[in-house]
Amino acid sequence: MFAIKKLIIIALSMFATLACASETPQISQQELLSALKSANHNIVVLDVRSAEEYEDGHVSGAINTSHDTVADNLNKLSQYKDNTVVVYCRSGRRAAFAENILAENGFKNLRHLTGDMNGWLKADLPVVVGKNVH
Repeated sequence: MFAIKKLIIIALSMFATLACASETPQISQQELLSALKSANHNIVVLDVRSAEEYEDGHVSGAINTSHDTVADNLNKLSQYKDNTVVVYCRSGRRAAFAENILAENGFKNLRHLTGDMNGWLKADLPVVVGKNVH
C-alpha cells in the first residue's frame, strides 16, 4: 500500500511540474540566437542537463547547473533573477522541473527553449564542446 501511495505522489508531482512548465513562455531557437547577438542583451542561458551531456555539446555561453542541483545552487543563480533566463535540457522534462524551482524562488522572466537540445541539434545549430567557463 505504501508503494502505491508513493507512486501516486510521484505521478502527481510530475504532473504539477509539467503543468507549471506549460506556463513558462517559449523562446524559439532563432529568437534566442538573434537576441544573443545584441550587444546589451539581458539573457542567461541555463543548461540543466548533466555535466557530461553539457560537455558533449551545449549552446554557446550556457551555464550548466543540473536540474537536480538547481535548488542547491539558488544562491549562485540568484544573481540572474533580473535577467531573462532561458532554460533547456535534452527534451523538456528536466527543464520544466528547473523552471518550477526558479519560478517558486522569484525568477520572473523565464523562457523555455523551444525543442530543447534535441531540437537545437535537429536544426543543425552550433554547439560548443567542453567544460563551462562560467
